[in-house]
This record gives sequence, structure tokens and C-alpha cells, in this order.
Amino acid sequence: MTGTERTRRTRWVAGSAVALAVLFAGAATVASARDDGAGEHVSAAGSAPGTPATDSADAGFARDMAVHHQQAVEMSFIVRDRTRDEDVRRFAYDIANTQANQRGMLLGWLDLWELPKVSAGQEPMAWMDGQHAGHDMDDMDGMEGKSGMSGMSGHGGGYQAHDGSLMPGMATRTELGRLREASGKQAEILYLQLMTDHHKGGIDMARGCADLCAVKAEKRLAQSMVDAQRSELDAMAQMLAERGAAPRD
Repeated sequence: MTGTERTRRTRWVAGSAVALAVLFAGAATVASARDDGAGEHVSAAGSAPGTPATDSADAGFARDMAVHHQQAVEMSFIVRDRTRDEDVRRFAYDIANTQANQRGMLLGWLDLWELPKVSAGQEPMAWMDGQHAGHDMDDMDGMEGKSGMSGMSGHGGGYQAHDGSLMPGMATRTELGRLREASGKQAEILYLQLMTDHHKGGIDMARGCADLCAVKAEKRLAQSMVDAQRSELDAMAQMLAERGAAPRD
């Protein structure tokens, strides 16, 4: 088997593993949501029990975080092809596998609730507007301010989508292009910096769901995202320091 054939086989196996993770996550999600009483959730209209409303925090978080996670998966597979550093490659694969799995769960809930995966006319993170603004962010150790993201805490209404970056923390098309063109240590540093910003935006959104979502399984998933991604922020800061770099201002 030639080197090119081995590379193609490795990519196929990695891609298949993530696809299977999404498939099984979606199936497991249906069962967990039913067990947690998703069908008893009161809609935003406030009358009869039913599935979450299209404009509810539950549905909004599921839609927005699925989009947010998809970019993390994309960036992780890009860097796996741009560096031979096994620590970064392993870290990137763990993020891709975890977030693809979680994305499958989020999309599975939307299917279960028979809600659209895209809400026409609704801005990203609109479900957080006016409800999460008073959240105490002190225990984030000033991380949002250091990355220029303090203005997005509480809601997405103040975030101006630009160059393909739809929500706080998301990389722009220009940044993704730079990542595809970089290699070696340069690619490692850029990936870790972009993913640090990405995690900070994701953590704020997940904390919003932990506060506002009504479906217990979804609230638990959101809190697990907060815990895991905060731990990964520490790991990325260490990896950047080892490469003579730091998170972006």
C-alpha cells in the first residue's frame, strides 16, 4: 500500500468513525429525551403540554450549537492534515469525535420534536436575548474579555455576523483559509488559538442553555459541554505555551 493510499484509508476510517458517532448519538438522544419527559415540556405559547416551541431556548440551543459544533469538527480535521504532531492530532480528533457525537444528539432532539433545523427569520442566539444578560461571568477568569468577547455575554444580539462567522467564537472564512494553508507548528498554533476562541463562545452558549432550557437531558448535555470545554481551554493554553504562543487578544 502506497503512502497516498494509507492517507486516504486513514481519512476514510476517521470520517466513518465520526459519522457512526453521529448516527448512534441521534438514536440514543431519542431514547434519553423521551425518558426525561421531553414530550411533557410546555411550549412557549404557554398552554397545552407539547414539544418545545420553535422559538424556545431548547430548540434555539440545539440549532445554534449544532452549527457551532460543525465548525469545530471541520477545523479539527483540517489541522490533522496540516501537522504531524501526534499530541495536536490526537487532541483534534478527540474534539472532532466528541462534538460530532454531541451534534448528533442535538439534531436528534430537533427530529424528535419535529422542529426545523434552521429557523427562518430568527437570528442566531436570539433565544438568549434578555434572559441571560445578568449571568455572572467572574468565574470564567476574565477569559471572554481577554479574547475580545465580553460584549457577547448574555445574548447573540450584539454580535455582528461577518465573513462566515455566525456566532461568537466562530472562525471566519478568512481564518479557515489561513488554517488550510498553514502547516506544522504554524498550523498547530493557529488551530489552538481559533479553537480557544471557539470554546469560549460555546461555553457561554452552553451556560445559557443550562440556565434556560427546560428538557433535563439537554440541560445536562449543556453543563457537560461547559465542564469539558473549560478543561480543554486549560489544555490548549498549555499546548500554546509549549509552542511559544498564547491565546489571541
